[in-house]
Amino acid sequence: MSEARSGVGTSAPTVLRMILGKRLQELRQGAGVSLDDAAKALHVKPLTIRRLEKAEVALKTLYVEKLLQTYGAAQQEVEEFVTLAERANEPGWWHAYRDVVPDWFSAYVSLETGAKTLRTYEPHYVTGLLQTYDYARAVLRGGFPNESDEDLGRRVDLRLRRQGLLERPDAPTLWVVMEETVLHRMVGGAEVMREQIERLLEVSELDHVSVDVVPFTAGAHIGACAPFTYFRFEERELPDIVYSEILSASVYLDQRSDVAGHLEAHNRMSLLTSSADSKALLNRMRKEYS
Repeated sequence: MSEARSGVGTSAPTVLRMILGKRLQELRQGAGVSLDDAAKALHVKPLTIRRLEKAEVALKTLYVEKLLQTYGAAQQEVEEFVTLAERANEPGWWHAYRDVVPDWFSAYVSLETGAKTLRTYEPHYVTGLLQTYDYARAVLRGGFPNESDEDLGRRVDLRLRRQGLLERPDAPTLWVVMEETVLHRMVGGAEVMREQIERLLEVSELDHVSVDVVPFTAGAHIGACAPFTYFRFEERELPDIVYSEILSASVYLDQRSDVAGHLEAHNRMSLLTSSADSKALLNRMRKEYS
């Protein structure tokens, strides 16, 4: 994946497109075909082949057919691959919000939708998948102070629609680690905060959702940095991916060392608290906002 918002690609990829791109790479390498030779078969530059394999561009049917033939794939595999490629090129449901959501974040929603496991670290706000309507609106208003009410409303709608994945029969596992600071940052007023904390207590009872709150008493620790989300997928073709962002940039990491470092940080932070202590802290803060 790329390291800048602009580098995610002009068309945010779906998870299926990522899988097929990876499969194209495996077939090319298995056939002993270089990037240069694959590019010559299509009369394009090697960069085009690499972008196809990285899912940074749509999988054109003619390109896919020619490449698979070059790699010696059987006709049945070619036909099946083309059918999947056509599906992969279809825009995700979030495409309807493209007027208020840039491609770099559309890629995030795609990963989120297709993940089997999500782990998040949040030092500032409640993670988007667990925000209430009023809390989400207050957070987004703070981030987009000059946005029209209509556009802000669409951003809120997208955030709430994303939460539907937690209600699916095949819902992913969500493990949230947040700083106690999140509970003290007044977002939208006391009533909004109380309702938000009640929401956290409610979802923490679900089998596939864990909410850990790192207390102030934990002091300095390995994860005291920017927020990040770790994605793991059921499909073996996809590597684990980590997403993180700062004020002016975002990054998608799939290098094993980078991903392993974030996973270790998440594991270490989870040891700084317990489920019982986290719930006790949430209940105490709920009473303070009542």
